[in-house]
Amino acid sequence: MLSTVATDRPYDAGLPRGPRRLVPRVLLVVGVLAVLAAAAAVVVPLVRPPGPRPDFQLPVACGETWRLSTYPGHDDYDVDLFPTSGEAWGRPVLASAAGTVTVAGINGSLGGRTPEDPDGPRGRGGGYWVKIDHGGKWETQYLHLLEPPSVKAGQRVARGDRLGRVGSTGNSGAPHLHYEQRRGWEKVEAHFDGVPSGITSDDREYSVRLTSANCRPARP
Repeated sequence: MLSTVATDRPYDAGLPRGPRRLVPRVLLVVGVLAVLAAAAAVVVPLVRPPGPRPDFQLPVACGETWRLSTYPGHDDYDVDLFPTSGEAWGRPVLASAAGTVTVAGINGSLGGRTPEDPDGPRGRGGGYWVKIDHGGKWETQYLHLLEPPSVKAGQRVARGDRLGRVGSTGNSGAPHLHYEQRRGWEKVEAHFDGVPSGITSDDREYSVRLTSANCRPARP
């Protein structure tokens, strides 16, 4: 009669030992690869250089001349736009270039300045505002709108589409449009119709006048 030899190894009635040991390793490798792929999906767009500058136009109606200005403490490359004729309140604010709206809402607090009460209390920040992603790490921002934006986050807009109206919400002393162009999430000098605006540093108060070429293409 054969005697039973005792071992300290548990009896394995399932898969053979070789493949069973391999399964956890395979799963571990697959998990690591999945994590690396997810990380690459986040990191690669961040390190990729910005694309070419879109053909930005003034964010106001075709043919209108506006004063672009800045002042000490305004921050470099920030542009304030005021019409050279007519009332600023309620003037249309247009998309500078095609893109996707990423933000359309309230920045800070609104305050109480309206056409009926232009000297009402100031708010904080940008008030009603819109931010557009133009692709290639290019972005524009439009602040101090009169009322809730006429676009929504996720909406695709064409150049010249209406985003809202000029107001004085947020930290604003008078009705105007605060405008920014950003490349790779850093503010840069705004270009319009392929030409630098001339608004750069905020070391002094100065302004330039430009006429909008934000015009709809003629229909055939």
